[in-house]
Amino acid sequence: MAAVQIETIDLENTKDDDVVLIPNENEDDSLTEKARELAAEKHKEVGNTQYKLKQYSKALKCYTEAINICPAVAAYYGNRAACYMMLGMYTYALDDAKHALTLDPKFSKALIRQIKCNIALGDVPTAHANLKTLAELDPDNPAIAQETKAVEAMAKNFDGASKAFSGNDYRTAMFYLDRAMDQGVASKIYKLMKAECMAHLNRLQEAQEIANSILATDKQNPDAVFVRGLCLYYDDKMDLATNHFQLLLKLAPDHAKAKETYKRAKLLKAKKDEGNEKFVAGKNQEAFDIYTEALKIDARNININSKLLHNRATVLFRMGKYNEAIADCTLALEKDPNYLKALIRRSKCFYELGQYKECVQDAEKICKMDSTRENRSFLEEAKRLLKRSEVKDYYKILGVTKNATSDDIKKAYRKRALVHHPDRHTNATQAQKLEQEKLFKEVGEAYGVLSDPTKRSRYDRGEDVMDEGGMGGHAGANLFEQHMFQTYFDPTGRGGSGVRFQYYQ
Repeated sequence: MAAVQIETIDLENTKDDDVVLIPNENEDDSLTEKARELAAEKHKEVGNTQYKLKQYSKALKCYTEAINICPAVAAYYGNRAACYMMLGMYTYALDDAKHALTLDPKFSKALIRQIKCNIALGDVPTAHANLKTLAELDPDNPAIAQETKAVEAMAKNFDGASKAFSGNDYRTAMFYLDRAMDQGVASKIYKLMKAECMAHLNRLQEAQEIANSILATDKQNPDAVFVRGLCLYYDDKMDLATNHFQLLLKLAPDHAKAKETYKRAKLLKAKKDEGNEKFVAGKNQEAFDIYTEALKIDARNININSKLLHNRATVLFRMGKYNEAIADCTLALEKDPNYLKALIRRSKCFYELGQYKECVQDAEKICKMDSTRENRSFLEEAKRLLKRSEVKDYYKILGVTKNATSDDIKKAYRKRALVHHPDRHTNATQAQKLEQEKLFKEVGEAYGVLSDPTKRSRYDRGEDVMDEGGMGGHAGANLFEQHMFQTYFDPTGRGGSGVRFQYYQ
């Protein structure tokens, strides 16, 4: 019977799924043992060619054909193991390397590939055991020193990661895990520990991607399922998280982390719901106390804690405790800088306290995040009040109320002017003189506005009265001084009290 025919192929133009080898139609068990061996060798040779060309998928098919024809040849499994390794399929590679060793216990290449797979999968104990076997089988093999160095480096880094993880130092744990994965490239243990670290650090999307990649090939991996549930928990999707943990505990009833997190998730949800009910019922102190209890359950759950802080701030706002509400909103924003509700609540607290500069700063951020008509209106109102607050309180300067009559203003004006006039402070220190001069001019500014009905009306409406000849600079002060001397302190005694003061400018 004829031997297997080999098709001539163009490697550059051949697609991965092209048939490389075409056996005779009569190739079956009727082939002689010699013919089968020759056919298998042909497949292996083509596989070796493809392997050298880095066409690993094609080489894999060739080695599989060789194995199908002659399943008792260790070299074919060894070669296919090498292909699987190049394709990152270390579990399959490990199976082939193990099988090759059952066929030929002295096949050192297969043992080396098994060690490499052990390292790639993060199996330190088995790698050490196989290195010992290799040393007994082939003591001069250079792979012993090379792979020993790799496995020891990996073990050391994983030990560092484990210690940091136990101390909740997740950033340091990830630092060591990344280095452990330089060797343990396919270790599910390392990947899932890293994913759990990411979840604790609120890098939820990255953590889920790692968990999902493992579940794609290992659908019931309990640690991968746990990481996915943990991400839901930290994302404040408590209903989905609790359902996830319930399913996981059916799959792995003794999963300690799942039990603990499931308990926390249920407790957090219950406390948050209870606090909300008390708030709606108007029981502010009870709602405050419940939110405070909830905040003690899990300090690492950033998303729900930021919401609990905002809820507690809302209670404090209702109770008129604006400074405390600001503190809670600030903590919530530290956890989540884009938390719009907390920013709105804090801006309203600043508004109520008359801290308009801070209010405007928050309101501007709010409008960048959500430029609704309501938010824009609030910003404009805050800006108006900020501008108004920056204007001097002339009623306070003169010591009168906003309902003061013109006569009240005149009397207050005369009294204050006498108190602060520089001539009355000639024996004061230079600093005191400057202070009295400042106060003296402010009295002039205040009188210049409040004695003028038009300016006073504009001032009361919060409009700008810093117009030409108005208050505020030298003009306002000089106007006041001239008026004072002419009306109240006329040196001739005809226009006022007859008291003489040195003109001061």
